Amino acid sequence: MDMSLLSNISGEWLETTYVAWKRNPNSVSAAWQAFFSGFELASESAFDSGVSSETHALKQSGVQSLIYRYRNIGHLLACTDPLSPCLLQHPLLALTCFGLDENDLDTSFACRRFLKPTATLREILSVMLETYCREIGVEFMHIQEPDERQWFIDEMESCGNRPSLNVSEKLHVFEKLHQATQFEAFLHRRFIGQKRFSLEGGEILVPVLDRVVRNCPKMGISDVVMGMSHRGRLNILAHLFNKPYESIFAEFQDTAAFGFVGDGDVKYHKGYSTDIDIKGHKIHITLAANPSHLEAVNSVVVGKCRARQDSYVESETTRVLPVLIHGDAAFSGQGSVMEVLNLSQLEGYGTGGTVHIVLNNQIGFTTIPQDSRSTHYATDVAKMLSCPIFHVQGEAPESALHVVDLAMKYRLLYRRDVVIELICYRRHGHNEGDEPAFTQPLMYKQIYGRPSLDHIYAQILKQEGVLSQDIQDAIELKISQSLDSALEKHPAKCNVGFSSKWQNIAANYSTESVQTGVSAETILTAARKLAELPPGFSPHAKISNLIQKRFEAFLKGYGIDWGNAETMAYATLLDQGVSVRVSGQDSRRGTFNHRHSVIVDNNDESIYIPLKKLAREGACFQVWNSPLSEFGVLGFEYGYSLETPFGLTIWEAQFGDFANGAQVIIDQFIASGETKWNRASGLVMLLPHGYEGQGGEHSSARIERFLQLCAQENMVVVSPSSPSQMFHLLRRQVLQSFRKPLVVFTPKSLLRHPRCISTVEEFTAGCFKSVLSDFVDVSNSERILFCSGKLYYELLEERERIGLSNVAIVRIEQLYPLSFSEILSIVDQCPNNCRLLWVQEEPQNMGAWQFICRQFEDNSMSISYVGRMPDASPAVGSHQLHLEQQTDIVKRAFSC
Repeated sequence: MDMSLLSNISGEWLETTYVAWKRNPNSVSAAWQAFFSGFELASESAFDSGVSSETHALKQSGVQSLIYRYRNIGHLLACTDPLSPCLLQHPLLALTCFGLDENDLDTSFACRRFLKPTATLREILSVMLETYCREIGVEFMHIQEPDERQWFIDEMESCGNRPSLNVSEKLHVFEKLHQATQFEAFLHRRFIGQKRFSLEGGEILVPVLDRVVRNCPKMGISDVVMGMSHRGRLNILAHLFNKPYESIFAEFQDTAAFGFVGDGDVKYHKGYSTDIDIKGHKIHITLAANPSHLEAVNSVVVGKCRARQDSYVESETTRVLPVLIHGDAAFSGQGSVMEVLNLSQLEGYGTGGTVHIVLNNQIGFTTIPQDSRSTHYATDVAKMLSCPIFHVQGEAPESALHVVDLAMKYRLLYRRDVVIELICYRRHGHNEGDEPAFTQPLMYKQIYGRPSLDHIYAQILKQEGVLSQDIQDAIELKISQSLDSALEKHPAKCNVGFSSKWQNIAANYSTESVQTGVSAETILTAARKLAELPPGFSPHAKISNLIQKRFEAFLKGYGIDWGNAETMAYATLLDQGVSVRVSGQDSRRGTFNHRHSVIVDNNDESIYIPLKKLAREGACFQVWNSPLSEFGVLGFEYGYSLETPFGLTIWEAQFGDFANGAQVIIDQFIASGETKWNRASGLVMLLPHGYEGQGGEHSSARIERFLQLCAQENMVVVSPSSPSQMFHLLRRQVLQSFRKPLVVFTPKSLLRHPRCISTVEEFTAGCFKSVLSDFVDVSNSERILFCSGKLYYELLEERERIGLSNVAIVRIEQLYPLSFSEILSIVDQCPNNCRLLWVQEEPQNMGAWQFICRQFEDNSMSISYVGRMPDASPAVGSHQLHLEQQTDIVKRAFSC
């Protein structure tokens, strides 16, 4: 028998099998018969003959079961709740459960995978209780990899999960705790009634995060990116990021300037970054700005981290550490948490492990755990990753630091997520003006009489002889003086955003014309490279034909379709040294079978990515099929774009309206992140849009919602109608001087429409056109039809069918910012009686109509509407009814 297999066998199973063998040796395999025979032989020679071999064997098996069970559920007996008395026993851990009793305490037993090969039951229990049932509860036996489980056993049981801090470290912990406590007390006195979302009751978070940063140099980490909500944020900014007290106080006094032109945000949402010196090692730490929407920032943080890792050489990707601080109710309640956890081990989204810290206040606003989750722990959702979970008593700072050390070692070694739950409490209500005793009177009766953690820890250090009263007084005086003096200081000028890698990016939108054309020679060279396959590579026959047809289109100079144009945009950018990342559901092939950026071999399913050949040194091409997630993945790509101002970062929805699953990211980050936090983004969103009779969920990308979010030139909203327009648009996004999020309503049926094609000349000259008129001279036009997207081709075909030459069709390619001067230049050529109509597929209460109508009204112009009637759903479910409605719209555009 391979003895290494024993590491995968539970004690319970072994005991059952052993009993079966005793009853009938032939009931088990020959290998197990030999094993148990040898075991009994060894037992008989190794232990006192006064105990029968069978009885001792059963007890021996029981001991192994006991060890396994303590490792598995010892956390249930751990003393981790500062508001509850410690349990002294658990029925599943009683000796009688294992066929043992107190008479066996001094009996020696053989031990498998234990500190010693033999030990008394008393020694074994001591190690188990010390390791798993004190201030640290550990869940790790659900981890599927035996090596990882054994690593934890060796690391924890060898020291009994006891921390080992020297005097200097203990005094440092006390000082951090006292800073946290005094800071909150000072704010409470000086800024009465103002919200600050105090950390009181959870001050342990300050030394915990401090330990995370101090561990970075020895683990080769140079960048730490953190995300957290409002609870305790100001305290962390002050005592981890060293944000000056006077800057924080100025925000309470409302005298602090934003440091940029915009709306700004409340003080407990703002981001911050700085460099920390740890024994000569510079650690750059960042706290991402976040909205009130709990857990929304998580995916943004991991996206930022992945982008930084991608900027380093492969051997240095471990330099970046993501740290996420969660609340207990939010961690178990917000589905976005699961989405981000699911990204952790995916090739296109992994970051080598995130450190999750759950600050468990044991209450969510006014809701108790029994009403907010169906699981025992707030952290149980993390078990989906088979990652370790530590539960730590919130008033045991040294134990918490020991867990931080253990967690970071594990993360570095196995490149996986790890969860630390700090079980504490919230001294005040949800905010300082809230009265928690209305709903939890007994809980808060306990809390109000409880000393602060710095006081509790001071008493422990005094008993150990580490902290004298003189040292304590000196620390308290230094902190008090720092707070008082800062109140009198004027904060230094704050410059937020557009620094470091963003310093050469313009802060404001510009109508500059960006020349995005590429020479015919460059295009043809790129097309040839894209058509070349490795020797022996055999794609599907249809894909092989597609590759050849795409090359021939460029060779002939015409017939270039949408997928071909989009690919050429990426190819030419890569050739200029611009990195491109495309991510979304089925983005490698494309939902509508148009992209095929990753080619699969028909024989062995190996893959080939032609665009990678086009990348100049320093640039790279990535395209990833994302998990079935919008919220998590869009947030990730937004975070990625924040770190890559000179790259093209694209998120593609499977269907445009699926973006509503990520509405929080769109509203709180993409649309408003710059005006709130001065954080620009060049993220591109590709949203398939168009009415083809596929029903209410596969027709509209909700143009109206994006236009409603537009103001102050915060983003660009576009509905391109030709392949060459898409080519220039994608190139413009990176080549222009500024960065704004770009929302593109991409087509579906136009991907193969015979008239939706471009020529090479359209790629080599010019730039993206915001407005396109199909008539050069509109002076004889009796009506002008304004539209966007695929409807243009339907209107064009109808005009040709009825033979009209006095109706111009004008495509509004860029809906926002709208170039109304170009519209005016067209309208000014028309006769006075010329009718202006806006034609759209969407219902009247949707699409661009209300936005367009307002723009015309603001310019004292009248425009009429042609489209579907107002509706609660974007589209009908009946294909026949859809066709009738579509035909009616097109006909009315020329007759109403």
